[in-house]
Amino acid sequence: MIYLDHAATTPMHPEVWDAMSPYGSTVFGNSSGVHEVSRQAKNALEEARERVAGMLGARPMEIVFTSGGTESDNLALKGAAWSPRDRSGVVAVATEHEAILETVDVLRRFGGPTVIVEVDNEGFVDSDAIVGAIDPSTAVVSVMLVNNETGLIQDVGAIAKAVKESDSDVYVHTDAVQGFASEEIDVNALNVDMMTITAHKFGGPKGTGLLYVREGTVLEPVLHGGGQELGRRSGTHDVAGVVGLARAMELAVANRERFRSQVGEIRDDFERRLIAGVDDVMLNTPHFGRSSHHLNIRIPGVRNETLLMRLDQRGVAASAGSACQSGAAKVSHVLEATGLTPDQARESVRFSFGWTSTMDDAVEAADIIVELVEKLR
Repeated sequence: MIYLDHAATTPMHPEVWDAMSPYGSTVFGNSSGVHEVSRQAKNALEEARERVAGMLGARPMEIVFTSGGTESDNLALKGAAWSPRDRSGVVAVATEHEAILETVDVLRRFGGPTVIVEVDNEGFVDSDAIVGAIDPSTAVVSVMLVNNETGLIQDVGAIAKAVKESDSDVYVHTDAVQGFASEEIDVNALNVDMMTITAHKFGGPKGTGLLYVREGTVLEPVLHGGGQELGRRSGTHDVAGVVGLARAMELAVANRERFRSQVGEIRDDFERRLIAGVDDVMLNTPHFGRSSHHLNIRIPGVRNETLLMRLDQRGVAASAGSACQSGAAKVSHVLEATGLTPDQARESVRFSFGWTSTMDDAVEAADIIVELVEKLR
């Protein structure tokens, strides 16, 4: 299999598995307990928290471990909107992940004021438009750092600055799930109050993520129970998962520059081969302000569903967009937000690269795609 769907999930790095393995058998205690078996688990948990915080420019107490990106996004928005503060409004961008947009829809149905801000035809959002959507009821603004379908990079730091200058009581959240492998991420440089990260997008385990919550940010918990994570997220800790998250983050940080260079070179060569071999191919990914590992293209006259099925038969894995739609054959809201018609969106395919990608695989995949497009047309 030639795997070109790293934006959906990535293979776990062997060093991550090695780091996790003792915490399912040897060190198995409940980290909330008081005896020695639990203290061992607690020590591992808090050591991982310190390492994670250091990589983000945060304090350990500002890290909330969760089950992944979806939960972190829900906690950020619902927690801010339902907090004791006298604000319940949410502002989000039209190209956000479903975990954000569906949460916004739930909050709207519960009676909260919500605004979805549109983007330009490349997917960039104007900070003035976001500021213009803010009113005295706004609790939180959410802007994705790297888009999961196109790889577009929003200037979250500049947007957060504009929001804070407009109303310092509005929280700013960013979903940085797709950006951690390739982008320098520091919560203070981004000037955000909350940030979502999940491990399985950069060689870590599924089911483990975090929400950075700046000190002083008031959130209502979404999960209630034993009061873990300073009361912000109840539930028994997955210590193995947290240890794996920390190790995956360390590997991503250590290899980030090489990742951008090598994976970017592979993606760019793949892109050039498709442009040279497929007539009229269109890029949905912007030329500038994009990540090194995403490529979204439109092939006029070829339905993505058909092409993806043929690619799968030839051993190439790609996707039509987000992997978080439960297999639903729906048109990409991201591409529609940038001005594509439903038919054009159905001609679009996402290829995404990661730490296991090789140039040989990309060359072979490009040749297969060129061959299949010619036959399908």
